[in-house]
Amino acid sequence: MNIASLSPTAVTAYQDLRRILSDEAVGDIVGRPVKRAIHGREYWYDQYRIGSSVKERYLGEDSDDLRRIVEAFRGGKDNRETRRAERTRLIRLLRAEGMMPVDRETGSLLRAFAGARTFQLGGVLVGTQAFRLYEGELGVRIGTDSAAVTRDFDIAGFERLTLSIGETVDPAPADILKQFQFEEVPELDRKSVWRWKQSASETMVEFLTPSFEEDEGIRPLKSLNVHARALHHLNFLIAEPIQAVALYRDGVLVRIPRPERFAIHKLIVADRRQAGPDALKSRKDRAQAAFLIRVLAEDRPYELKDAWDTARAAGPKWRDRLDASLARMPEEKAILDGM
Repeated sequence: MNIASLSPTAVTAYQDLRRILSDEAVGDIVGRPVKRAIHGREYWYDQYRIGSSVKERYLGEDSDDLRRIVEAFRGGKDNRETRRAERTRLIRLLRAEGMMPVDRETGSLLRAFAGARTFQLGGVLVGTQAFRLYEGELGVRIGTDSAAVTRDFDIAGFERLTLSIGETVDPAPADILKQFQFEEVPELDRKSVWRWKQSASETMVEFLTPSFEEDEGIRPLKSLNVHARALHHLNFLIAEPIQAVALYRDGVLVRIPRPERFAIHKLIVADRRQAGPDALKSRKDRAQAAFLIRVLAEDRPYELKDAWDTARAAGPKWRDRLDASLARMPEEKAILDGM
């Protein structure tokens, strides 16, 4: 497998663009940043007054980047016009360097979800749409072969996060999707719709959440104001997600799984759907896993080993899934066994 790297210029520009967009996502602080401990985690809120009422707006979970933004705001160093000009320059540079942009339909939909704070309030873009965005994160060219092509969207989130942050997206995903001519995919219970389909393009948007129970039913995701299909193993995928930039217009900031977790999770789901009508998806899963395993084994071996060990320690059913997929991938099996 021949893997081409992006230029150092492109890698640096992408990192700078992601930092600027991250600043912009929470940079419009209008009141006083406050930090709260909830269920063992710490979250930042923008606390401000409207008349006699005190309001709060969720900024994000505590992190080095968010603390840096808060300190810049407190120190009066927020310069939005400078950031905007720099963002425009970086987008132009990345396009010239040949980084893969998203198409207009994908970009406009991602931009709408981001504008509703879907990703800031816990949503994680998963599936092939996320895989395409590892190009900037890993500094490699992914290309446009079948493993990197899809029109479908999968957005996942944790139920428990909705209990902590106390906010919901606005407008709701259903309202956003209607603007793009998506219709609900009928369910037995119309109040539990978790899939939408665009009749003109056959594009599907699905919402997912981890299942910690025996069944994989439908669960509410209150912060995203949707219902979601609960799936086993998804908790492993979306733990500790990272920020990524979709190259569309002036850049769209989203959240995607960590690449090492994405790679190992693809091995699991590839075995789950290797038979019947999902066999083609299973081959795509293995191709994406193989690409990432090769890249990560070279550039981030310790992160890859940690994800591999974590998944195998989850129990015999997890190990069976992993082993079944790797039986079809001898070269990747040798890489992981040798770590």
